[in-house]
Amino acid sequence: MTLKRAFLLVVFISSSFSAICQQTAVYTHDLADFNRALELYNNEQYLAAQNLFDEVKDETTDEKIKGDAAYYIANAAVRLNQPGADRLMEEFVTRYPTSTKTNSAYLDVADYYFNTGKYALSRRWYDRVDEKAMSRKDRERFYFNNGYAYFRSNQFEEAQTYLNRVRDSKEYGAQAKYYLGYIAYEGDDYEEANQYFEEVKGNERYTEDLSYFQADMNFKLGNFEKAIEQGLEQLPNANRQEIPQLNKIIGESYFNLGQYEEAIPYLKGYNGLGGKWNNTDYYQLGYAYYKQGNYEAAINEFNKIIDGNNAIAQNAYYHLAQSYLESNQKQQALNAFKNASEMEFDAKIQKDAMLNYAKLSYEIGNSYESPSQVLITYLNKYPDTENRQEIESLLIDSFITSKNYEEAMRLLENNRNFSDKQAYQKVAYFYGLELFEEGDYYGAIENFDKALKEPRDQAITAKATFWKAESEYNVNRLDDAILGYREFKGMSAARNTDEYQDLDYNIGYAYFKKNDYSQAVNYFKSYVDSPNADGARKNDALLRLGDTYYVTSQYWPAMEAYQKAIDNGVSNADYAAFQKAISYGFVQRNETKIEELNSFINRYPRSSYRDDAMYELGNTYVAVNNTSQAIQSYNRLIRDVPQSALVPKAMLRQGLIYYNQNEGNKALEKFRKVVAEYPNTPEAKQAVSTARNVYVDLGRTDEYASWVRNIDFVEVSDADLDNTTYEAAENQYINNNTQKAIANFEKYVQSFPNGIHSINANFYLAQLYYREGQVEKSIPHYKYVTSRPKNEFTEQSLTRLSEIYLEKKDYASALPLLEKLEKQADNQQNVAFAQQNLMKSYYETGDYAKANAYAEKVLNNSGADGAAKNDARIMVARAAIESGNESKARSAYKEVQKSATGELAAEALYYDAYFKYKDGNYEASNAAVQILAKDFSGYKRWGAKGLVLMARNFYALKDAYQATYILENVINNFQKYPEIVQEAKTELSRIKAQEAKTNSSVETNN
Repeated sequence: MTLKRAFLLVVFISSSFSAICQQTAVYTHDLADFNRALELYNNEQYLAAQNLFDEVKDETTDEKIKGDAAYYIANAAVRLNQPGADRLMEEFVTRYPTSTKTNSAYLDVADYYFNTGKYALSRRWYDRVDEKAMSRKDRERFYFNNGYAYFRSNQFEEAQTYLNRVRDSKEYGAQAKYYLGYIAYEGDDYEEANQYFEEVKGNERYTEDLSYFQADMNFKLGNFEKAIEQGLEQLPNANRQEIPQLNKIIGESYFNLGQYEEAIPYLKGYNGLGGKWNNTDYYQLGYAYYKQGNYEAAINEFNKIIDGNNAIAQNAYYHLAQSYLESNQKQQALNAFKNASEMEFDAKIQKDAMLNYAKLSYEIGNSYESPSQVLITYLNKYPDTENRQEIESLLIDSFITSKNYEEAMRLLENNRNFSDKQAYQKVAYFYGLELFEEGDYYGAIENFDKALKEPRDQAITAKATFWKAESEYNVNRLDDAILGYREFKGMSAARNTDEYQDLDYNIGYAYFKKNDYSQAVNYFKSYVDSPNADGARKNDALLRLGDTYYVTSQYWPAMEAYQKAIDNGVSNADYAAFQKAISYGFVQRNETKIEELNSFINRYPRSSYRDDAMYELGNTYVAVNNTSQAIQSYNRLIRDVPQSALVPKAMLRQGLIYYNQNEGNKALEKFRKVVAEYPNTPEAKQAVSTARNVYVDLGRTDEYASWVRNIDFVEVSDADLDNTTYEAAENQYINNNTQKAIANFEKYVQSFPNGIHSINANFYLAQLYYREGQVEKSIPHYKYVTSRPKNEFTEQSLTRLSEIYLEKKDYASALPLLEKLEKQADNQQNVAFAQQNLMKSYYETGDYAKANAYAEKVLNNSGADGAAKNDARIMVARAAIESGNESKARSAYKEVQKSATGELAAEALYYDAYFKYKDGNYEASNAAVQILAKDFSGYKRWGAKGLVLMARNFYALKDAYQATYILENVINNFQKYPEIVQEAKTELSRIKAQEAKTNSSVETNN
């Protein structure tokens, strides 16, 4: 403790100049004037004296009188503070070097400047004085004044030299010892300082100051009880500057004696240096409160300690953490324990802090690193810890509860010290499930295999077997999937699982996809007859059962299954009704078929199968020779569903009816319309071929030749070669000879770029390339199909091509395809797909208004599934955030939170915390961030954003420690998110600048 005293004492020695007033007979009138001037000078009438001395100096011829006058003129100039006074004195010394007044002049001017407090100027003149020529009295004054002048300039070594010469002086000794004592005090030589102070202790003028100095010295020497005694004695009489310092001495002395209750009021009474405390000041008061059990007050002091990096800071952060724990503020405790555990000043504190940090990470989650990693780090650092069994148990559970399975697998596989195979099996299984849900089926299979290689838990072994089979089903390894399903079915541990309830359904689908319909029928039938079959899956199984019967020509059982699905309230009853109606035709019940199709068209006016029903109705009327009704059915299709791919087929059918009824002109009208409106389609090619026969029958071959010459997509002379080449490729495709099919289709599209079968050939070729993983090669062929008038492959090609561009994030190419798909798709699932991805693509390209519009479409689309609706809600929310509409974003994120999972749930939870922060509900906001850290630790970006938000909350709650510590961790641990790191840096600079106003330990960048 030091006190720079601004009120040092000095004894001002006044001196007067003597004048020799002897008169002799030789002096003339000049001497009388000189004496009058001298009298004025001695009466301090310096200006009048100076003027009279000037006259004497100008009029006299006596050099002695001239010299003396020059001396007094210069002296008067000094006292009048006239410009050039120094110069006048220099001129006197130069002109009258033998004057007896030269030494007196130096000393006189030096004393004058000293007495007026101009110590630097006084030393300048003292340096010229010849001390040997002075009297003893003048010499003592010279030593003291010179020493004090050096003292005032903080040149203590030089000051000591002069003050030591007069420490035994009767006149100056007490003052000299006081200042020598003070110099020793400032140099921390308390023994010497105390010796000097004791020698002047009886002097009243120093008593007050000495009490303070001696209290401070006793404190610094560790004599705390004596320091308290002297401090308390001095405190009532202390001045305003001394009171805070004395409070600090008394408070710290009580603190060091462990008397914390007594220390508190005095520690609080200290107001710091320049109004600022430092980290040690906050620590002492905080620890005193902590020892008293006043944890709230302790926190309020400890959390002001910022930028601490020493043993005191480690101790403070540890006890801050304990105070948080006692106050049930676990997130805050986690941060403080983490900080203390990262310091190595006290090994015992570091170990205990790390243990608490690990336990809290497991209990409440951790946004900085996974709880599993924290626990493993502790075990690695302290392998012989007495807490090993407890930590290992927590580690096993943390792998599961954190849901950060990828990191858990990495830690388990790379850490030799941990060999719990049961935990390994669990984590591998759950990681496989996570990858399955993300669509990474091969990665899922790999992890399910890992779980199966460590069959420690029978229930997990059974589930891993099932989900591995599900993954294999999704990558078209159907034989492996069926084998896995059957193996699962035979496991006793499988019986009580949710997966077992729908097992026959899954096996039925695998056989159905494999085209093994006889087996598929058995499993679908078994499932629909099971009492455990639920509504949605049971209905789907009924539809697939109907489809299986249908493709195996078992139409009556098929119709029965479709009817059961309808009766059971299946969501897509229109499909079942359509399939049932069609089936009547195959059992020679055309009249019933016609009745059912008419009923279907009336009952399901919005069905995507309505065009199929109209077309099939027309065909059935043709089959029963009711051509007029057939024409009407086709007309209805052409009128009501003009975008349908069946329109050119219906027109062609109408043309054929007219042709067969010998109505050639009507037939030609239809054929020519097909060619004009649907060029380059199979129907257009057939229309040209049939029209040729009509023209021939009508004898109008010239007209035919003229017409066909303008059709650029038909190479009439090469028709047979066209058909032959295409059929060769198609046969290989049907027989699953992929490479040969690709080669033959490539040959076809090169030989017949506008051939009769060019749409089919390009579509099948695109499908083959895509299936083989040659996505880039598939693109031009899908584009060919989508560039042609609507056909039976348009919808599928638009969907697939959109998927390819979306995967590549090529939104510019995807957008027009998605827009076209939305308008042209018959299948409502494809409409939903188009709308959902238009929404996402517009968002990614920054068109938030359109993104929001499509999000609303998805939400209003009854065919959109739950995941799509969640995507739509999040898109509404994001678009609102980007456009600054926080009110809309708030309500949208609330909706998202109700059903979202995974990263969407993490995002929604972050904004829940964000809006609570905006409302000033800081503690609730922090609670939301804690849930984000615990339940969604795998989503690091949202975790980092949540931490920055948490820091803002803590600072608003006046917890500067938490705020700065969190921000520093974000800066150090989340470099892969530069925009979040920059936000954290900006916030940290702002907080530190604010805290530096009251805490001298805080370092800022300013």
